Amino acid sequence: MPHFTSISLQEAQMRIMEVIEPKKESFFLPTMDAQGSILAEDVFVKKDLPSFDNSAMDGFAYLEQDGGKKLKIVGKIFAGEKDGCAIKEGECCKIMTGAKVPPSVNTIAPIEQCEDVTETSVTVPKLVKGSNLRKKGEELRQGELLLARGEIIAPAHIALLAAQGITAIKVVAPLSIAVVSSGDEIKEPWEVADEDEIYNANAFGIVALLKQYGFAPKYAGAIPDDLTKSKEFISKLKSYDVIISTGGISMGDADFLYQAFSSNGLESVFHGVNLKPGRPTMMGIMDKTLVMAMPGNPLTTMLNVFSLAIPPLYKKQGASKCFAQPLYVKTAKALKIRPGRDNIILGYLQDGLFYPTRDNKIGSGMLSPLVQSSVVAYFGQDHCGFEQGEWIKVVSLFDAARELHYTIINE
Repeated sequence: MPHFTSISLQEAQMRIMEVIEPKKESFFLPTMDAQGSILAEDVFVKKDLPSFDNSAMDGFAYLEQDGGKKLKIVGKIFAGEKDGCAIKEGECCKIMTGAKVPPSVNTIAPIEQCEDVTETSVTVPKLVKGSNLRKKGEELRQGELLLARGEIIAPAHIALLAAQGITAIKVVAPLSIAVVSSGDEIKEPWEVADEDEIYNANAFGIVALLKQYGFAPKYAGAIPDDLTKSKEFISKLKSYDVIISTGGISMGDADFLYQAFSSNGLESVFHGVNLKPGRPTMMGIMDKTLVMAMPGNPLTTMLNVFSLAIPPLYKKQGASKCFAQPLYVKTAKALKIRPGRDNIILGYLQDGLFYPTRDNKIGSGMLSPLVQSSVVAYFGQDHCGFEQGEWIKVVSLFDAARELHYTIINE
């Protein structure tokens, strides 16, 4: 029979992160297809950015000492032209955004700041705020670090790589993740379920959540409520990098999963977290496979995957940053919570204020509160709640914009 401990959410995170061995296998992937992948090696700047002095706007290019004068227009410079025009004192060139600036030019006046504009002359302002000049290499210089190993590739990274002419990058091979459910009462959504049976929401929710964070999980089926069959089923999953199960890990008579994992060589890192919701959660290592056994209740399962599974999955995938960046918001109303355990509070933001979903009157078997929520707040075991107008930390719920690194429990 499994033995529950009473560690905190923060300690559970720390313990599992300490034993994770990042995946080593890697391969080259087209830059355009790399979103959500983890960079396997440092990438360096190949070309100065910008690679030449260019204009930051449409305007007139001239020598600084000619400010406030009426100047002769001696040419036009368009973006993409390699040959500019030579500019002497008393002269200027009309120039377009992104166009190469002649070597002698150090000032560009925006068109809207100029006066008496004709085809042949223009009066430029005496003073121009800033040079409106983008100097060669002012953003990045050749040889500098562009992106570090462990970066999670997002659209901005792809644009930056493309600006360097980098068409393929070396990324960590995707984790092979098996998602399994348990319980003879579970029916798949395409099956007919009577009143005593429930549809398999957990596996579908977990697979969708992991895909949102760039992983490629596979639903590997349901584990039967039989110890012998459970052992055999799990033995066939050892080729996966990760196994995520739901249900069967508590202390019921039909909860064989812990024994089945143990008989297959599981070394438990923790079993049980002093957390509401989510106490019957277990994680460990089975040979080279990371095992994450989640509770059976749908809301609890989704919140525990979000809070406890995503960070170690990122570390195993080779990410250098693994936790979500919190937001600081004020509470719209007071809320009391039971101390003595960590609490996960679902909520939503309205006019910049935090509202607890359904005033925190939520059951662990529900699903609709997840749809009604946009953020989640974490409170340590000593917290009794919060007052109206109090500042708290929240995390965007199921948000894949991953600026990372923080301690998850409010201090």
